[in-house]
Amino acid sequence: YVMLLTLSPYTPRFRDRVSPPGVMIRPYLNGFTIAFNVSQRNTWQPYVDSMHHFLAAYDDKVQEEKNIECVPGQYFIQGGNDSEEKKACQFKRSLLQNCSGIEDPTFGYSKGQPCILLKMNRIIGYRPGAGVPVSVDCKVQKGNESHLRSVDFYPGNGTFDLMYYPYYGKFTHVNYTSPLVAMHFTDVQKNYSVPIQCRLNGKGIINDLNSDRFLGRIIFTLNIGK
Repeated sequence: YVMLLTLSPYTPRFRDRVSPPGVMIRPYLNGFTIAFNVSQRNTWQPYVDSMHHFLAAYDDKVQEEKNIECVPGQYFIQGGNDSEEKKACQFKRSLLQNCSGIEDPTFGYSKGQPCILLKMNRIIGYRPGAGVPVSVDCKVQKGNESHLRSVDFYPGNGTFDLMYYPYYGKFTHVNYTSPLVAMHFTDVQKNYSVPIQCRLNGKGIINDLNSDRFLGRIIFTLNIGK
């Protein structure tokens, strides 16, 4: 009990063995297979609803009210006591452009060009990329590479800006919203199960560990019917 009293509720005491981040996707409804028929709205509407629900916290007005504008391209390091509330940088859903759900409220699902969001797991104090933004790429995980012909990434060229790091923990970084990279699959083979692997790339990132399919990468299947 006495030893527990010496632990900080805000930051871990030891962080020298923190592993590189894992990743997750949205929407995430039925495991890691996203399957729907373009002509059958009921098959893709749940994905669309899930995306709108997830992005509600990223609405531009919400971000403007709760968070601040930061300087891109550099870590947002905040001093003070561990218990002091930290400011969070704005990540507006409009940054996701064609995958924001603003101009196209179906996120491309009604056209057979689905958007999928990628987020890094939160790690207190972690500064990904060692000063260079971590980027994302996607390819066919196994099989015919021509089944994935085009992917657009937002914001920019699909990077996680440094200004959203480090993360200071849920007790003090209360308004923090994780940065996202949107992957817009604009040309995928129809009527076929296409296994896709999307990876983080950057200094210190591990994305090729066979025993952990979520460490620095994620594998999912797109099955888009007409």
